[in-house]
Amino acid sequence: MEKYKSSRGWRNNNPLNIRRGDQWTGLRAEQTDREFCQFLTMAFGYRAAAKCLKSYYRYFRQRGIPWAVGGIIRRWCPDETAPAYVDRVLRLMGREPLDFLLADVNTKPGRLQLATMVAAMTCVECGCPPSAVPVGSLNTGFVLAGYGDPQLTGDWWK
Repeated sequence: MEKYKSSRGWRNNNPLNIRRGDQWTGLRAEQTDREFCQFLTMAFGYRAAAKCLKSYYRYFRQRGIPWAVGGIIRRWCPDETAPAYVDRVLRLMGREPLDFLLADVNTKPGRLQLATMVAAMTCVECGCPPSAVPVGSLNTGFVLAGYGDPQLTGDWWK
């Protein structure tokens, strides 16, 4: 068995390691992890991630903050890990500039860019190779979150 399948995010069907607190749709009835949400399926974990990022999008727009990978991840993760996290996500996305701007999430290109970023974040959070990201669950999670199908493919990192 690949090592990433024993990671907390994978075991919890919570690929971006969302902390407990909100009553997300699709949570397991019994939550045995003291810190992180545990979902019934990976699609529900991706739904929660997409909903979180949708709230970030509104937050950024209301404050005139650029909708950029660097800013999103600096808000997502602890300060001490943000630079390496941002660098890894941008490399997986095939992007160079630190503040690569994403398109509007309400457009097809924006959904695909955001889904690609979430796939890259899954690799960072769970330690999995890009080929292991469950893109079917990710696409379903985005649909469940109300974004529409980003149509991310299994070779998203290429």
